[in-house]
Amino acid sequence: MPNFAGTWKMKKSENFDELLKALGVNTMLRKVAGAAASNPHVEIRQDGDKFYIKTSTTVRTTEINFHIGEEYDEETVDGRKCKSLATWTSENKMYCKQTLVDGDGPKTFWTRELNGDELILTFGADDVVCTRVYVRE
Repeated sequence: MPNFAGTWKMKKSENFDELLKALGVNTMLRKVAGAAASNPHVEIRQDGDKFYIKTSTTVRTTEINFHIGEEYDEETVDGRKCKSLATWTSENKMYCKQTLVDGDGPKTFWTRELNGDELILTFGADDVVCTRVYVRE
């Protein structure tokens, strides 16, 4: 069982602005979000297949609790309510499909993968993917 638990700091981010564009976020909000999300602090607690993930930025803090294989309520990166279902895709990687509760929009997902001492987080909106690489603090 991989150990995702710990506190993580971001060392690299690619395509975050492009992801926000794909989600329809306007230029002004993208600039604010980009600045706020440039140095997120992530805390993960894990008990087997049960996870708690808290992501804190200067503007917003999000918290999710979930079990692998059980649907739960979440919000997309741009704040829309969705139903999410995380599953293991390999020994060290989970994939989460998000389904919007109301309205239309791009198909969104996230993945989290342990690769050595790094946590690789991806967010996707249709065919646009943002990759963020974290290291343990």
